[in-house]
Amino acid sequence: MNKIIKGGFLAGHRTYIISGIGILSAIGAYMVGDTDVFTMLQAIFTLGGIYFLRKSSETKGKKNGKNSRKISK
Repeated sequence: MNKIIKGGFLAGHRTYIISGIGILSAIGAYMVGDTDVFTMLQAIFTLGGIYFLRKSSETKGKKNGKNSRKISK
């Protein structure tokens, strides 16, 4: 049960999956005719921004694959 609550094997990838599904949904809505090109591009750029913000925050605090806060002797 604890594995389900914490996200299991998708724990670190939920943001990427949601962004990808959102981009596919925006493209699909445009192809069907529910939205215009400007709404589709706005959704794609917003979800792409969320993806890249998450990606940059993961690498921010790390130095050569190690946590920069850890005190090494």
